[in-house]
Amino acid sequence: MGKVVVGYVPKPEGEAALAQAISEAKLRGASLVVVNSHRGGAAYDESAAAQLDSDMAAVRATLDAAGVTYELRQLVRGFEPAEDLLSIAEANSAELVVIGLRRRTPVGKLILGSNAQRVLLDAHCPVLAVKAD
Repeated sequence: MGKVVVGYVPKPEGEAALAQAISEAKLRGASLVVVNSHRGGAAYDESAAAQLDSDMAAVRATLDAAGVTYELRQLVRGFEPAEDLLSIAEANSAELVVIGLRRRTPVGKLILGSNAQRVLLDAHCPVLAVKAD
């Protein structure tokens, strides 16, 4: 069984990526690996950890309702999210990586976010970038 790896953040772009990754996993008959990565640091306190647990419970409920085989990976290691996503995709021999993109101003469209750009350029497999509604 193949694997689809998705980068998830509890924002509209993360929700769009998750929804598309579920569709892709079903279409391909693949399992899903959901990666939620935080750099940690001073801003990641007990309150942030509790919020993340709540967000991940909602993701589990969505995945259970979708009926796909999945694995959730929550990482707080000090690495960039792109680094975590790429390493997990490679370790799982992913056939597809799904990421969400946020809306950008006209000037912001000249450059992608650094994490999105790194995933698009460095992934060993195809990358599907989806835009939030």
